[in-house]
Amino acid sequence: MRIVPLEIACDESGSEGEKLIGGQTGVFAHAGVRLSPEEAAACLVELRRRIRSPAVEYKANHLLRTKHRRVLEWFLGPRGPVHGRAHVYLVDKKRLLADELRALVGREVRPDDELLAAFNDVLRSRNRRVPAAGSFYAMVGDTAELRAKVAEARDAKVLDPLVPAILRAVECWSEGGEQVFLVHDEQPSLKGERLALIESSPGLAGVKFVDSRTDPRVQAADFLVGVARRIAEDELNGNGDEVLTGLLAPYVDSASLWD
Repeated sequence: MRIVPLEIACDESGSEGEKLIGGQTGVFAHAGVRLSPEEAAACLVELRRRIRSPAVEYKANHLLRTKHRRVLEWFLGPRGPVHGRAHVYLVDKKRLLADELRALVGREVRPDDELLAAFNDVLRSRNRRVPAAGSFYAMVGDTAELRAKVAEARDAKVLDPLVPAILRAVECWSEGGEQVFLVHDEQPSLKGERLALIESSPGLAGVKFVDSRTDPRVQAADFLVGVARRIAEDELNGNGDEVLTGLLAPYVDSASLWD
């Protein structure tokens, strides 16, 4: 008997590659939803009915407007279309950078913004003599061992949370022993070794990249991941909304790099 894999539609929000500090966002989010095309299409129709915007394409920011607060609470709540059928992985970018710094240095360091910015620049640059390198090594100590570790981390592109998030999604959705087929929003950065790593993931039956506008399931994931990132970012910045944070909590993966 041919076993049909579990199809999960995915999207991300806040992806800026390896730029983890000084970018547009402080949080990276990745979401997967388990909806049939018909269920996802019905979800979009209902969102349009409730929001009543003339926009051709609806995005998460429609839900995040104050006047649509009740629609957002419905979408995330127990009667919403994705409740119990979705997974969100969150990453506090600054925390990811600080954790990687501690691991490379091998001791506790105080990860202030100046040090983290220099470290981020050193790991992102293909030029090993990037100006930030001097200040970075001056702050943490310049040793041949540390330079070797930094070079290895640079080559491995350890900072971009996108691939780990996708691998975690596969792991999460295949926990019941099912094979998972991912339908993911187009990601130009996922090619070569990075794509090969994803495709070799245990539990993955395959992955297909699509334009989110052509697949209602990915559009539903786009709504979820967009509001999740904004709610998490508000929380991170001390402007959290207790109700929305509580509604998001059931979706958040316990492996998230998030408090």
